Amino acid sequence: MFKLWISIKKDVRILLRDKVGISLMFVMPIILVVVVTSIQNSTFELVNKNKLPIIICNTDTGKSSAQLITAIDKIGMFKVTQIAKESANAITDNMHNQDALLGIVIPANFSAEVNTKAKNASDKAMAAFSGQADTVKNVEKKAIAGIDPLNLYYNPVLQESLRFSIQGAIRSALQLVQTRQTLRTLYYSSNEKELPQSLENEMLNSNTTINMLPVSKDGTRTTPNSSQHNVPAWTIFAMFFIIMSLGGIVVKEKVSGSFIRLKTLPTNYMVGLLSKQITYLCVTMLQAVVIFSMGLWLFPYIGLPALNFPADVFAVFIVTLVCGWCAVSYSICVGVFAESQEQSNGFGAVSIVILACIGGLMVPSFAMQGIAKTMANFSPMHWCLQAYYTLFLEGGKLKDVLNNIASLFIITLIIQFITYLGLKRKNLI
Repeated sequence: MFKLWISIKKDVRILLRDKVGISLMFVMPIILVVVVTSIQNSTFELVNKNKLPIIICNTDTGKSSAQLITAIDKIGMFKVTQIAKESANAITDNMHNQDALLGIVIPANFSAEVNTKAKNASDKAMAAFSGQADTVKNVEKKAIAGIDPLNLYYNPVLQESLRFSIQGAIRSALQLVQTRQTLRTLYYSSNEKELPQSLENEMLNSNTTINMLPVSKDGTRTTPNSSQHNVPAWTIFAMFFIIMSLGGIVVKEKVSGSFIRLKTLPTNYMVGLLSKQITYLCVTMLQAVVIFSMGLWLFPYIGLPALNFPADVFAVFIVTLVCGWCAVSYSICVGVFAESQEQSNGFGAVSIVILACIGGLMVPSFAMQGIAKTMANFSPMHWCLQAYYTLFLEGGKLKDVLNNIASLFIITLIIQFITYLGLKRKNLI
């Protein structure tokens, strides 16, 4: 036990002398988690709170086009700006000049075609009500010119999923205008008077309400924020980035001959490896404490949503402990097989980024397909992230993450075994 304690003190002194390594293990992840959370939070606010600027060029003079503009404005996700109709050909220039992400050109015959389509639908309905089969057939045979398409211009920076949402919202506004005109025409055809405003509102606003409820393990309905997603993810990244310090230290001991000198001492080198694991495991735990504390107390002061910490603190501790042990084991493994510090740092940094990509830290796992989704199961970061997400996003308990912990534990044992084989092959133990 005394030998282990002395070895730990030696590793702590080496760590404290590595100022660059300490900065990479703490300063870099802190900056990263703040920047990424800020960017993602701004994206959430753009979609959920801020309105997308849209320019509408109305070349029509009828009522339906005005109703369409009103309907688009009432959706709530657009900041509508109208421009002169003679500027239809310059819609792109107007979008650039006004920093608008979207632009719509309403065709000149929009209202006329809406009225024509509504009149035809009304005639068909009235003929069907009266049982006049021949009249229905005649109406169906009428050639009706379709409404000219609305040209929706968009800035290429908008993602495809957001564009589909915008298209659906515009289509809903267009459908509302067409349905309103059809109801008015049908009512007038049957009653020879205008449709009362109260009845029109009742018929158009009778949609069933949809409530969005997040699923959770503990039955709570707290909506996850950007901090819930990013703080656990980049904590994992910070843990594995200790490879820049630990991997280099292992290589340095090999190159400098420290391994050979340690073999002459009355102790086993496995004690030295154990001391490194204990020392850097404490570093990973400290990283988690620092980053989680930032999410809890610092984020609200810099305008970011606070991190909602899980109720099962012990489960968070166990997951963090296993994640840290896996990160330490991987770092030692890379250091054992690397022939120089350049190899260790280069391969270590690139491999961590690759594991983060396929593990779901940079690209969500649900968006992966085929071989990428299969490869995610081999990334230790994937199991770390799934365990954290179960606790932070779904309100899970320790029993809910046992499968993730078991998978991560198995991967860690495999890494430890590979490290042992590497040490034996190099005659270091």
